[in-house]
Amino acid sequence: MNGIFRKCMSAVRRFLRFFEAAKYYTVNAVVMHVPLYSLRHFCIRHVLGITVGGKTAIHMGVFVTGNNISIGENSIINRRCYLDGRGELLIGDNVSVSPDVYVITATHDLDDERFKAVLRSVNIEDYVWIGARAIILPGVTLARGSVVGAGSVVTRSTEPFTVVAGNPARKIKDRSETLTYQLRYFPWFDTDIGGL
Repeated sequence: MNGIFRKCMSAVRRFLRFFEAAKYYTVNAVVMHVPLYSLRHFCIRHVLGITVGGKTAIHMGVFVTGNNISIGENSIINRRCYLDGRGELLIGDNVSVSPDVYVITATHDLDDERFKAVLRSVNIEDYVWIGARAIILPGVTLARGSVVGAGSVVTRSTEPFTVVAGNPARKIKDRSETLTYQLRYFPWFDTDIGGL
């Protein structure tokens, strides 16, 4: 009797994993390519269970893994970005994430004999701007007002109001600390026609 119970529980767990995978597949492969912000935002909030602040724009083609993600107000997640919510991912207010950015919260212990998974949170504070095709690695905090140059690989946390670039990213200059802008960028069909 005990063996039957274990087999049933194993079947239930497999079904639940399949259902969870199918949910993410549907959102990532179908919904995230529909040119309606309201539909994308509804599914991200209510199907995946991710917190998304008001006037935040999630553009087409964004790929989400895991739901341990919180995005603040007036932020922009541009097209084809990868948001890793397996570890904790916190994105603040007025954050601009340019196209094709990867934010990664999971890695592996390369010295572990079983290649153990390691989750480390990423915190992107208010007024951060991440340039196109940058990669943010696990455990990094991008401090308030930081700028990450396009194509950079950020391996360690930044100081507030600094500009970093390169692989690995290093400080190249300071940024003004008097930032008051509020981002709002909802282009039709994710095109830049008509400017910002």
